[in-house]
Formats: sequence, C-alpha cells, structure tokens
Amino acid sequence: MMTFKHITEIIASKDSIFPCFKDEMKSIQKFLPVKNPDFEAEFSTYQLLYGPEGNRIYLVGLGERKEAVKMVQAFQKLSFEQKKFWKEEIQVYTNGLSSEEIKKAAIGIAMSNYEIGQFKSEQKKSSAINISFASAQDITETIEEAKLTGETINRIKALVDAPANHKTPEFLANWAEGSAAKSNYSCTVLRKDELEKQGFDAVLAVGKGSVNPPVVIVTEYKAKKDAAFDIGLVGKGITFDTGGLSIKPSQNLHYMKSDMGGAAVVLGVVELVAKLKLNINVIGVVASAENAVDASSYRPGDVINSYSGKTIEIIDTDAEGRLVLADALSYVIQKYQPKQIIDLATLTGSVVRTLGNSAAGMFTHNQKMAGRMMEAGDKVHERVWPLPLYEDFDSDLHSDIADLRNFSGKPVAGAINAAKFLESFTDAHKSWMHLDIAGVAFGDSKFAKMKSASGYGIQLITEYIKSLN
Repeated sequence: MMTFKHITEIIASKDSIFPCFKDEMKSIQKFLPVKNPDFEAEFSTYQLLYGPEGNRIYLVGLGERKEAVKMVQAFQKLSFEQKKFWKEEIQVYTNGLSSEEIKKAAIGIAMSNYEIGQFKSEQKKSSAINISFASAQDITETIEEAKLTGETINRIKALVDAPANHKTPEFLANWAEGSAAKSNYSCTVLRKDELEKQGFDAVLAVGKGSVNPPVVIVTEYKAKKDAAFDIGLVGKGITFDTGGLSIKPSQNLHYMKSDMGGAAVVLGVVELVAKLKLNINVIGVVASAENAVDASSYRPGDVINSYSGKTIEIIDTDAEGRLVLADALSYVIQKYQPKQIIDLATLTGSVVRTLGNSAAGMFTHNQKMAGRMMEAGDKVHERVWPLPLYEDFDSDLHSDIADLRNFSGKPVAGAINAAKFLESFTDAHKSWMHLDIAGVAFGDSKFAKMKSASGYGIQLITEYIKSLN
C-alpha cells in the first residue's frame, strides 16, 4: 500500500529520490554525499548512493528533455525494482520539474504497486510506504490525480491479466457495478433476456457457444445533469477468444484472455473520470461475450441480424469483436446520441503487423478529433497513428446474401477492413473514431516474465476528455 503526500522540503537524513536530466546534475549536487558522482543520467537508469546516516539516495536518469514524456517508465522501473528496500517513507525531490512531469513521476511509482500474481496461493506481503513529494509549490492536487490514475491503471491491468475462467462477462458486469457504487456514477447491466428483447443479435450470436452468457454494460457519468453526453466510449469485451468454429491455432491461445482490453479501458476511464470529478458527461458501453466452441456456436456462412437491423454474413467466426462492437455502436448512437464516439478494441493482428507495439491504429474522418487524440497520445506517451478509411475498401464488405459480411477474406488491410465494417454501424456519425489497440494493450513487459497488460489507454482517453473542456 502506498500513500502520497506533499512536503515543502527534503529532509536530508531520510531516503530520497532525485530525478535529473542529462547535463543538469548541478541542481541537485548540494543534496549528494559525493561530488560529481559517476552518473550520466541516461533515460531510465538509476544509481544508489548512501548518505552520512546510511539513508538511501537514488539518482534517476531522465535523459534529454525531449524524453520527459516517458518519465512514467523511469519511475515505474525504479520503484518496481527498489521498493522492497524502502521502509516507511521515501522522498521525491520535484523542484525543477513541471506539474506534468511531477504527475508522470507519481503515476510511475503508483503503477509499480501492481502485483501480477493475484492468483498465486501465497501472496506477497507488502508494507505501507509513504511517498512524500517535495516541492516549494503546492502540488497536492497533482499528486492526488496521479495516485488515482495509477491506481485505476492497476485495476484495469488486473482485469486484463485475469484468467477467463474467473473473468466471465458476468464478472465484468459485477466489477462495473461495484466500481459505480464506490465512485459515484451509474451502471446498468443488460443481461441475456434484455439483450434478446432489445435486439442485440450480434452480441448474442457471438456468445451462443459459451456457458457464460453475454452482457452489455452501460456506465454513465454526468457532471452536467441536463446536458447531452459529450462523449460515448465503446469497448470490445471478449473475455476469451477461441476463434469460434474458425478456431485459432493453439500457440499463444492462452493469451486470448486479453481480448477484452478495449472494455477494460472504457470501464477504467469512466471510473477515473468520476474519481477526478471532471466537468464532462460520459457514456460507456461494453459489449462482453465469450467466443467459444460448442454445438450451438454460430457458423461461417450463417447470416445474423444486428441491433441496427442490418444483416451480416459470417465469413469468419474469429472476426467476432467487430460484431459485438457493431451492436454497441448502434445502441449508443440511437439511444444516447453522444457528440463524439470513440470505440476501443484489441481487434486485429493486422494492426500489430502495421504499427508493432509502438502505437494504436486510429481511424476517423474527423481531423479535429484525430489531431486532438494525437496530441493527447504524445503528451502521455500512449501514441496513436492514423490509418485510412478509403472508399476503395467498401467492396471488401460486399455480400451476395446479406447487407454486408464480417470479413474480407483477403490477407491484406485487415485492420482497415475491420474499421470499415464498424463504420457501417455508426449512422455516418461525423465524430466517430475507432482505436485498434491490439499491439499496445498486452505484450512483453519489463515487469513480468510472460506477456501481460500494459495499462494503455487510461491516460490517453482521460487526457483527451480533459482537452474537450
């Protein structure tokens, strides 16, 4: 457990952290027990010195000024590797850092508190640590926001990393209901009977093969009681993806527990926006199902209905994420009419082949939204990159027997084809954006030996929402 607080000055006898950029060591020299330590302040490096009373003094390298956007990583690494040696308190010297840089440092330390081994029979015992941020300015609000952000990121990482036998669609529904009750926003869960009544046929089709019935989770935070929703967030919540009858290869299949990464972002952002009490109206919709194999599973060649009324020919049952998103997009547009809509999904391997693990694929016709999202991504180092929605790709959705098909069958432009499919269910909304986060939500990490959740998206979308005010 960590608590954060603001102090005005460093106490020389206590353990301390001193961040420093390259060629700026002079600013902290007076606090150091040696003159000119052998430390070049390369990004995300650190050096341990000892003060005259045996207290620990950490020098944390921040590299060049342009690398400040990545500060979360540097502090997360330091804290993750060294917190086992910290006692009751450690101080962080923040004079010389901007408010944004202080927030990044605090988020990184908070994120280091995530324990991936939540299902081990023996749990690690962690002692309480007070993190004191020393600044001549009052930074209480900054570090409180950072703490809440880091804690929320850790909560959604725990969701993404949880195994599918625990993390059913109903589990996500219960998580959202508990979060709403604690953080003062509303949550409504549409379960199977209600989904059938309202016509969520695509969601129901995807979930037919599982013993765990699908749900649609609707979360609402309204700071402006009588105003319209400023933004609608839609998340893909496939709690496990076998590929259905178009079954996936067994290699790395165990990682398909992460196919609800988009849903985790939506749930986390609504929770964080409520905790921060932002002056915004947000509606979050998560369509959650388990794509399993069973005698009742939907099949390639089937034609299914959707919430929008459009019929869909199923070419590949492993293209299921776009189906649940189609119903969720139609629902949020028809029922809530948000001014802007952003959907997030671990949707395609194609986007990973295109952008690797460096950025999410961004699709929108709204250049103002695109520019604002890219600025937000650069600011928090959760980057996005634009990909096209050309009309050239419309023919890939052609079906002879239904309104459209769910997969082109081509080995190219998979992420674009998926985005074009989703576009068909947006009612030509002029402020819609799709983010394919397959390459950035889950992968290799410095903080785990196996692939794990990154926490991508919470800072990005929250920063974007803050830019709307």
